[in-house]
Amino acid sequence: METCIIAKYSNPIISGFYPDPSICRVEDDYYLVTSSFGYFPGVPIFHSKDLVSWRQIGHCLTTEQQLPLANAWLSGGIYAPTIRYHDGWFYMVTTNVSGVGNFYVRSQLPEGPWSEMIPVAQGGIDPSLLFDEGGSVYFQSTCSGSEGNGIYQCEIDISTGQKLTESRLIWRGTGGAHPEAPHLYKINELYYLLIAEGGTEYGHMVTIARSDAPYGPYEPCPHNPILTHRSRSSSIHATGHADLVQAHDGSWWAVFLGIRPVSYPYRHHLGRETFLAPVSWTADGWPIIGNGGSVESVMDAPQLTEVRWQTNPTRDDFDDSTLSFDWMFLRNPDPSCWSLSESPGNLVLRGNKTSLGDSGAPAFVGRRLRHWSSNISALLNFEPQHEGEEAGLTVFMNDSYHYDLAVKRQEGRKVIVFRRTVGSLSAEHTMECSEGPVILKVEAQPEWFRFKLQQDSSDVLDVGSGESHLLSTEVAGGFTGVIIAMYAVCESGQGSPACFDWFEYEPLNE
Repeated sequence: METCIIAKYSNPIISGFYPDPSICRVEDDYYLVTSSFGYFPGVPIFHSKDLVSWRQIGHCLTTEQQLPLANAWLSGGIYAPTIRYHDGWFYMVTTNVSGVGNFYVRSQLPEGPWSEMIPVAQGGIDPSLLFDEGGSVYFQSTCSGSEGNGIYQCEIDISTGQKLTESRLIWRGTGGAHPEAPHLYKINELYYLLIAEGGTEYGHMVTIARSDAPYGPYEPCPHNPILTHRSRSSSIHATGHADLVQAHDGSWWAVFLGIRPVSYPYRHHLGRETFLAPVSWTADGWPIIGNGGSVESVMDAPQLTEVRWQTNPTRDDFDDSTLSFDWMFLRNPDPSCWSLSESPGNLVLRGNKTSLGDSGAPAFVGRRLRHWSSNISALLNFEPQHEGEEAGLTVFMNDSYHYDLAVKRQEGRKVIVFRRTVGSLSAEHTMECSEGPVILKVEAQPEWFRFKLQQDSSDVLDVGSGESHLLSTEVAGGFTGVIIAMYAVCESGQGSPACFDWFEYEPLNE
């Protein structure tokens, strides 16, 4: 950990697929959570001392009981968490759209362990909590109820999740599509209701209203939207889904999601990322995010002492008994499909019948692509014994859009296969592969992925390439971003051991 003073910071503050950020402060510590959808464990949680430099300290949902994802759509699962702190407890409330619906977990330690899930009977998505001074706990979500679409609210018993009142519509928004992502704050004896409108796409925006009572009526801000990049000439787009925090020096800040397209027509593949901007207050008591509702890639930093955390090494040698927080699984993992102890110093994957194109749980251990440009490689020891069995690296957007570089047994031979799956189209190229380990390489560039391999001390061979925009949200759909994963598949069942000796992720200057 290093401390210093800085004048500027760069957006995004957390790059890659970390959308729907929510933040809370406890004295001079800040905690932030983001959505995780169909990946496990769920809801990564980050810690900061200065709002700019963040380190992941764990996940809120780490068991299958907390996060059942069997056969969930990849962009199903966990939507839009909110984190709040009250009376010695952290609360993380969210929605499993593929399971129980709205629920929360709690812990006295932000790194966990967190409690079993406590369901809340109010429907919809994007839940949030306000702990009022009088002891009331207000629960908000966006849903369609008896009064139409909008933001609904009820009071709950925070010890049980039981509803104490009926759910009531409190605001429909300003007329934009999909009023969602509510957060209610009590500031200077007024209740401020912050929401997102326009959908999490290029028309995204943040709007706000206020009232002197928690159920309204709510008066919309005359300066709405208080954040949007719609129709702007900017490298940052789709800004929205914000949460406010007052820093320990009294200043106000917002975290929110945005995207960074890499080409025109606009297409982005890193996913929705976490951004930061200052909040100013008008003379009549309304917050405005950024510079009159817009933000920049480089902005003036908070006047807080910077605390810079030690960066993770570029290479993971899999020498620890547990995986680092960067790694995640596709849905709930089958424990028999992966191991760090079977061959110490290796991550061992054993393929099952679930392929990357299925909705189950393949042998899959991945991490987010967080930079437009990076060098990625892994050393694989794998001698496939079963016809069709394969293991390797995948550049994975979803089950219908991914590029794979793998070792495979085909017609009784060990081969290298390079496959591009783009919707209903698939192209595959194979080449001979000798016995022994192979280094699989991916060069990520803003508009291309280039695939290479090396065996023994031989030259690096170019295998093929694929366009990044074919793995973009605009083409592939969904709410996630590109994941780089080690995987294994065996059509006949339990596969041969695929031993990954190391995995390297080296960001390049952008």
